[in-house]
Amino acid sequence: MKKLFVTGASGFLGWNLCRFVQGEWDVYATYSSHPLTLPGVNLCKIDLTQTSALTTLIREIKPDAVIHTAAASKPNDCQTHPEASYQINVTASLHLAELCAEADIPCVFTSTDLVFDGFNPPYSETSPVCPLSIYGEQKAEAEQGMLARYPKTAVCRLPLMFGVAAPTAQSFIQPFIQTLRAEQELKLFTDEFRMPVSAKTATEGLLLALEYISGIIHLGGKERLSRYEFGCLMVEVLDLPSTGLMGCSQKEVKMAAPRPADLSLDSSKAFRLGYNPPSLRTALTELRGLI
Repeated sequence: MKKLFVTGASGFLGWNLCRFVQGEWDVYATYSSHPLTLPGVNLCKIDLTQTSALTTLIREIKPDAVIHTAAASKPNDCQTHPEASYQINVTASLHLAELCAEADIPCVFTSTDLVFDGFNPPYSETSPVCPLSIYGEQKAEAEQGMLARYPKTAVCRLPLMFGVAAPTAQSFIQPFIQTLRAEQELKLFTDEFRMPVSAKTATEGLLLALEYISGIIHLGGKERLSRYEFGCLMVEVLDLPSTGLMGCSQKEVKMAAPRPADLSLDSSKAFRLGYNPPSLRTALTELRGLI
């Protein structure tokens, strides 16, 4: 089997990606500060910001392709710790692009819908980036820097993602579920709109990009809904108590990072390649008993 190098195996997306592709690829995956085990996956402990160590590892493994999911991905943390997050979100990403260029192998970079400000949706691949947060700024800088160093990079802008939690990382729905099951108050925004996908769907999109894409592609879902609407759907499909579920507006919650109002993505380019997200109801139904 061909070798796939995945960064960020201890993160939510990286862990799920490794689970789904194991068996189809000989997977080598990195983690930094959160040890874990993944059957069938060759795990490598490394600080990706140590460029010489990353260079040595890539040259030793000689992967046939790279999917870079590792990131400081919490916007509020990036807003309060911009220098530390820059090292992993930008510096390490640019170096990885250089290593892929050196080896002339496919490179997939997981970016975010947060490179947009939320004022002029839906956003296509040609829409100008306009991030509101430091996290969005860092991802936008990494996108352009990686493409400048290696134009064959597939930059995949991903929406809000959900699914089975990794041992060391959750998706956004796990705290929601815990709160609702405890019948505690859960306030979700009625004025923030996204196009979520499951980790399984995101993985399918990343693998398509690995095969077909050089440049930017959007991997959003097919349904636009508010966080509150998603919460209502989750309550229904997963048979959760609705006692504590309440709607609220963004302005009612103080957060370090500014939040875009509507990050609807135009993913028609990916759809034409065969990317086909199921309905959110179907995706959530598949997770019953697993979360």
